Amino acid sequence: MNISLRALRYVVATADCGNLTEAAKKLNVSQPSISAALAQVEAELGVQIFVRHHARGVTPTAAGNRIVNDARALLNHARDFATTAQSLGDEVRGEISVGCFWTIATHVMPRLLSTFAEKHPGISVSLDEGDQQHILETLMSGRTEMALAYRLAIPDEVQGELLAELPPYAILHADHPFAGRSEVHLSELVDEDFVMLDLPYSRDYFVGLFHARGIEPRIAFRSRAYELARGLVGHGRGYTITNLVPRTTYTHDGGRVAAVRIAGDPEPIQLMILSLKRQMQRPAVEAFATHLRSAFAAGGDALKPAFAKAG
Repeated sequence: MNISLRALRYVVATADCGNLTEAAKKLNVSQPSISAALAQVEAELGVQIFVRHHARGVTPTAAGNRIVNDARALLNHARDFATTAQSLGDEVRGEISVGCFWTIATHVMPRLLSTFAEKHPGISVSLDEGDQQHILETLMSGRTEMALAYRLAIPDEVQGELLAELPPYAILHADHPFAGRSEVHLSELVDEDFVMLDLPYSRDYFVGLFHARGIEPRIAFRSRAYELARGLVGHGRGYTITNLVPRTTYTHDGGRVAAVRIAGDPEPIQLMILSLKRQMQRPAVEAFATHLRSAFAAGGDALKPAFAKAG
């Protein structure tokens, strides 16, 4: 078998762009070069990687998706080999791609990325943020190599390593009668307006907290943006629920809120490192995973600021 790394780059670029013309522009090569490389790889492997659609580009076949994902991993390893060979004796270097759930990114990533850069200046991190569905899609497609997300709808191809269990908190207006309490029962809030963070799988978790108590929330507003939901609470439009609490009690537009833990031992949400089972982690990726483990371990500083309650 004689497949070059260049040919694999052409395969991956074609999958990312969805057509040969855009892939050629991205790589600054001719379209016939792309076509020839794809034909060579398909002939060498004996597998059709792409379905060609007249005037509508290409889409990977089922086998093609697996080949594209493995090609991404191989290209990453080749890049690491080159940088390591050029800097023997130096620390681990390279670029890694990490997926992160939106709200997790907002709460913990600024500090984590900063402290990681101080420890590993030779590693750059490309962050891809989104909801749980997006995070899983990018991980399974190989566009990210690991992810920091929740244990929600994890497919069989993905493995998870538990970092922390996060209990739910009610976010209330600062002048709410329950704002000064240490705990509040969902049954005490059920007749008030619920401003729900409406993201795939997350919405099921929030509604499930109520159903576990045999009650139904009065959903008054749905939003895909956590800070919008929190802002509405700051203007007295109801309450919301979160498992990660910001350090500040001020919303973006100047409102004030309070975080009160939900009583009754409700189901926590599990924060995980996610990765593909069949994909061996590169040294640079493993360095970031080690950094996450340290930050979220007992005594680590990743969650301390998130649960500090400002006055």
